[in-house]
Formats: sequence, C-alpha cells, structure tokens
Amino acid sequence: PRRAAPVVGAASGDAARTSDRVSNLQNEGAYAVLAKATALEREGRDIVHLEIGQPGFATPEHVIEAGVGAIRGGKTKYAAPDGAPSLREAIAAHVSTTRNVDVRPEEVVVGPGAKPGLFFPTLAIVNPGDKVVYPDPGFPTYRAMIEVAGGVPVPAPLRADGASFDMAKLSDLVRTQKPKLIVLNSPANPTGGVMPRADVEKVVRLAEEHDFWILSDEIYSRLVYENSESDDESDDSGKAFSAISVPGAKDRVVLVDGFSKTYCMTGWRLGWAVMPEHLARKVELLAVHSYGCVAAFTQEAGIAALVGPQDDCVTMVAEYRRRRDFVVKALNAIDGVECPVPEGAFYAFPDVSAFGKSAQQIADGLLYDAGVAVLPGTDFGENGEGKIRLSYVGDAATLEEGVRRIKAYFDGLER
Repeated sequence: PRRAAPVVGAASGDAARTSDRVSNLQNEGAYAVLAKATALEREGRDIVHLEIGQPGFATPEHVIEAGVGAIRGGKTKYAAPDGAPSLREAIAAHVSTTRNVDVRPEEVVVGPGAKPGLFFPTLAIVNPGDKVVYPDPGFPTYRAMIEVAGGVPVPAPLRADGASFDMAKLSDLVRTQKPKLIVLNSPANPTGGVMPRADVEKVVRLAEEHDFWILSDEIYSRLVYENSESDDESDDSGKAFSAISVPGAKDRVVLVDGFSKTYCMTGWRLGWAVMPEHLARKVELLAVHSYGCVAAFTQEAGIAALVGPQDDCVTMVAEYRRRRDFVVKALNAIDGVECPVPEGAFYAFPDVSAFGKSAQQIADGLLYDAGVAVLPGTDFGENGEGKIRLSYVGDAATLEEGVRRIKAYFDGLER
C-alpha cells in the first residue's frame, strides 16, 4: 500500500528539515487564545472576547465606497511594488503634517498591513549577530523579526506604568550592548502607554551618540485620549510624539503606521513605512520578491481614508476613551488588581500578581472558569509576568459582562 506522506512537524526529526531562522518562531498569543475560546464556544460555552485588538467599529462608509468603486472601475491589476504614486503622495503629505517633518513620496513604502514595514526594514538593516533592543513587554512580532534577521534580541524593561522604557536601564543597555537598532512603540501594545516627548528625544540623542537606527511603530498614532477629539491634523496635542519629528533624526528613523486601527481596516491589509530613500529602495526589492504589490483597489480606499472626512475617527476615539474609563475604573475596584490608566491604543494591562498565580494561570482561569478570554502578560515577554492584557474595543454590554465575570473570578480566589 502507498505510504502516507510525512507530516511536517509530526516527528522530532522534522526539526532538522527547517532552518534555524524559523526554529524559535512562536505564534501570537492572541491567535492561540482565540483558538481556545472558539473551541469552548463550539462546546456550547459562552465566552466574552477581550483578547483581540480588533477595532469595534466598521470601516467608514466613504472608504468602503472608494474601494468598491475602484474594483468596479477596473483597478484590479498589478500595482507598483512600493505603492501607487497617488497613495504615497497622500501618505507623505499626511506624515509631513502630523509629524511636522518634510517627507517625500520616494521615502514611503506601502505594504499589505504594517507588519512588512516592521519586518522588511529590519531585514534590510540587521546583520547576523547585530543586537536589537525592543520593549518587553511588547508586540511579539518584534522579537520574531529580529530572530528571523539573525539578530540578537535585547529586551528592554518598561517603567511600572508601561508608558515608556525604564530610561536608566535603556541607557545602560545601549552603552553595554551597542545595538544596531532600537524599536519604539507609542502608543504601545500591550500597555497602552504613550512615551513622553522627553523620552523620545532621549532615545534620539542616544541614537546619534551611539549610531543606531530607530524603528518607530506608530500604528496606534491616532488613538490617544487627551484632547483627541480635535480633527486638526496640525495640532500636536492628543497625539503621540514621534522620533521622526526630532530635528535631524529623520535619516536614522523608520516610521511605521497604517490604516488598520485608525480607520478600522484590519481586513483590508494596508500599511506604510517612511524611511530614508536609500533604505526604501532596498525594502522595495524585498517587496518585489515577496508579496509583489498591494491590491490597487485597497490603495484607493487608503487614499479616501487619509484625504476624506475624519469624523468617524474622532467619534471612535471619543468612544474608546469612554470604554477605557469604564474598564479601568471597574478593574481598579477589584481587590488585588491594579490597573494604570492607558493613554493610548485600546488595551488595559492590569497587574494581577497579588493573587500569587502566574499570568498564564490567571488567563487560563479566566477563560476556562469565568468564560473571559484575555491574554497573559507573558505573551508579550518575560517582563509581562504578573499582568494580563485585555482589549476594550467591545461594546458597552460586552465590557460590562466581561468585567463582571473578571471580578467574580478574582473575588473567588484566595490571596
């Protein structure tokens, strides 16, 4: 009889067939928890989903119409690998205004989501053995892209409220580790922290002194909750300060942003990166030899998002602020839980270490015993121990039920 084809990963010997660069890759915790929660729902369990950073609003109607109109208008063919000129022009104008820096379309590379803007510049900058500093706790893709590039991940701890690095420890790491690249994320996932301007400027001074690149992940740039109702793009209040805005920093900064969070376009897969033109041309080649190009009709929707009315964004941010305030107040009312007020993004990152359990044990208990899906802080690095991440993108009823179950769970634990 015919033998069945071997299944990759089915036996220990299969590890020898894969490269070292993928041997340590891990899944994003959000997807793993979602799979567990979905399995429980198939068994009939009622699960409150607070694990996924999926915006709780629809894509703005004028953006949808632009995308649909582009399809009907025949924009279904190949596009330029670095992005349609019209979209790159719109992005350059947007970044020039919002970050108060002169950006040219030639310095913009468009990708299918923001992740290529993280991954490809890292591949283009980091040589095997180069050290890269990144926030811990932080977005899991940072460590993954460093390892795939052959770099050495150097986790940098955050201060207690999660708003920024512990700047003294960061300075020590820079001095002792001599990194090729430092990753910033503000507003941050998982903490919701927004780096103070002084800290961003300090990182730029360190970069100038020690000659390293800065990769600034700003995918949550419009989700900042102080004075954020203003739709004046030239007003810096209510926005996270960008490293690229520091005079003289532009030649060593890669700024990454996109449409997923601000315009509720996660499924459209559209993002961008701004970088020095010489680096953009190398990243463009990586695009050529990987995904080829971004769908032309998606890019038309992106133009509509940037240049069209911003009312939906302003309304969304105001609503997220209300949801944040409710969730943080409710969490801090639970005996043993301490939750800093996140200034941006749409995550809360409470400290639950008082209960004497690991973050993974707490997350599992909430899922299996209370029916609430959250992420353990350790999904974002070792320094996330003792914390959990929950997303407050859900509607009021979802959040109310979620925190009710969370309170009941913790009230039932011995301390």
